[in-house]
Amino acid sequence: MVDTPEDIVHAINHSNINEINNVLFSHVDPDHTLGIRVFEQLRLNWLEVSEGKECSNPINVLAMEHVMSDMNSIQFVFGSYLDYYEKTRNLIKRNVINKFIHIDGIKISCIKVNHATIFVFEENEKKVIYAPCDVKPFPNDDILKDADLLIIGNTIVGNILKDGFVLKENNPLRDDLFIMDEIQNIKRKYNIEEVIITHLEEDWGKSYNDYLELENHYDGIKFAYDDMEINI
Repeated sequence: MVDTPEDIVHAINHSNINEINNVLFSHVDPDHTLGIRVFEQLRLNWLEVSEGKECSNPINVLAMEHVMSDMNSIQFVFGSYLDYYEKTRNLIKRNVINKFIHIDGIKISCIKVNHATIFVFEENEKKVIYAPCDVKPFPNDDILKDADLLIIGNTIVGNILKDGFVLKENNPLRDDLFIMDEIQNIKRKYNIEEVIITHLEEDWGKSYNDYLELENHYDGIKFAYDDMEINI
């Protein structure tokens, strides 16, 4: 699993996922971390704790060093949440990733971009890139070439947005977020077969029917929806 947004428990409950043993964190932004209590839902059993039995199969929490440092800074009155989950309740075990790690035959490579991380998943000659928000400018790295799929967040969809807002050329959002032309350029530059745009905002003023219509105007670019399943 990548990240723990606020609604992650609902997403898990509506999916076909039966077991979670590894969680990757891409960056510390609230919309990627504020569902961190999912560790309690996944591993904490108060009935067993009442008899002195703590969790015996902690979840592996994985992140690059800069992200792990940010994650450790999320605190409450008794200290770091991750310290509580690991040292007090044994629900998790933290591991810092340097450049890559192997999990169940999948190679996961990490690329630092700003305060975030791009993950590259490789298995049996298949390659999937997950690029969350805050990854602009997109890195120049050969490992990104010839991927089967790029999942990318924080893309402004359209120039006319919610309530008729017109996104001007000098709007500072263009400095932080990709526009559709830039997504197309990334797809071509790295010879990526398919792109799925996620992290879609209400501010873009689009219904899902609008996104389906837009898909007809782009080659190999689709828009995500809740519970989306992708076969590679």
